[in-house]
Amino acid sequence: MRKLDKKPNILVIGDLMIDHYLWGNCDRISPEAPVQIVNVKKENSLLGGAGNVINNLFALGAIVDVISVIGDDLVANELKLLLEEIKISTSNLIIEKNRRTSKKSRIVASQQQVLRYDNETIEDISSKSIYKILEVLTKNITIYDCIILSDYGKGVLTADLVKEIISLSNKNNIKVFVDPKGKDYSKYKGAYTLTPNKKEAIEATNIDIVDDSSLELAIKQLKEICNLEVSLITLGESGIAVFDKILRVKPTVSREVYDVTGAGDTVIASIAFAITNDLHIDEAIHFANLAAGVVVGKLGSATASLDEIFEYESSLHQSTSLNRIKSFSEIEVLSKKIHNKGKKIVFTNGCFDILHAGHVKYLETARSYGDVLILGLNADSSVKKLKGSTRPINSQDDRAYILASLESVDYVVIFEDETPYELIKKIQPHILVKGGDYEGKEVVGSDIAQELRFVKFINGKSTTKIIQRIQNAKANN
Repeated sequence: MRKLDKKPNILVIGDLMIDHYLWGNCDRISPEAPVQIVNVKKENSLLGGAGNVINNLFALGAIVDVISVIGDDLVANELKLLLEEIKISTSNLIIEKNRRTSKKSRIVASQQQVLRYDNETIEDISSKSIYKILEVLTKNITIYDCIILSDYGKGVLTADLVKEIISLSNKNNIKVFVDPKGKDYSKYKGAYTLTPNKKEAIEATNIDIVDDSSLELAIKQLKEICNLEVSLITLGESGIAVFDKILRVKPTVSREVYDVTGAGDTVIASIAFAITNDLHIDEAIHFANLAAGVVVGKLGSATASLDEIFEYESSLHQSTSLNRIKSFSEIEVLSKKIHNKGKKIVFTNGCFDILHAGHVKYLETARSYGDVLILGLNADSSVKKLKGSTRPINSQDDRAYILASLESVDYVVIFEDETPYELIKKIQPHILVKGGDYEGKEVVGSDIAQELRFVKFINGKSTTKIIQRIQNAKANN
């Protein structure tokens, strides 16, 4: 996937809430009633609902603003503090007296959610609050690249308000992305896209989605009812279905699922972020699937950063080779994150001028020693100093791209110096790997790495010998 370099300005309007977690363990049943007794060890509060969309956008690097309605209570104060922690302005949060700000409390024992209880007001917001929201939006709408409506059915996104928001946005050529709620989607008419899950789509269309035919019928109906530019249905572990002119289903890329809490928020945030970075809808969905794959591998409402997404894509070997070629500064940041995750980094280096079976076997063996293999590649200038003026045969960019395409190689970094010592200092690898011909010699970087290992070369396999064979064949002709 190509890089997403823009930092779009995205407005989120919807139901803000707090996701409150009580973490503990359970080893007995209450003598008072047949219920578990959870011994709470810690608790934490996170932004939930539309707040989780904001958290996801912030993690991706977007500039985020929010408009919502909250109560005049302690939960509202807590919510404001959580927004301010990630530098999100709370100036457009409208206060309604006697309204309870939503708070969902979950009790988790041994990584399993055993109970949730909610404290909130779910009645529609007042006409006065609707007027204030539209007043703020009208004044600022031109600064936004897109708008996300995060509807959790808690009363903020009334039918009249949604219609006005979409109308105003369309007049200003601003795309509206909607995470819908309820059975009547007519209020979302004119949005760019909706992101209902399969169950929600079935309820909204009255079409039982059981196969590709019924899926196409339902997704087409949503597109027509809501006059969407693109119609989407999220299918859980089966991926995301998309329809503009034809139906296609983009599969998920998750490896381990620990918690699906907030995955829908991640999907809509990721799609909006990708589209405003000028990705095609198919690319945006692939990006969202990767982000969701990262998030469901974490417990609780979670987010995924760009680095995590690209690292995850690389670990699945679905990234383009270009994305696995890193600069010194990029690999330094990545290495720190890999260390923090407790993963073992393997480092090796070389010219790898004409790639052959010996190289591939060597790199496969090196990769088997740890979790991540980082390859330092001698730049063209460095190769000339080591091998002579006629080398390299292949340019550094070509060599890096081919090496980055190998399944055994996670990242490639080109270095200009004669030795990779400065690069090794930035990476701080656990294991340094060199060819068997270095045994008994001083190895650059061995004072930094925790362990030095040697890999024997395959006899008769070398770039020099390949060049000699080509030259001999040319001379004989």
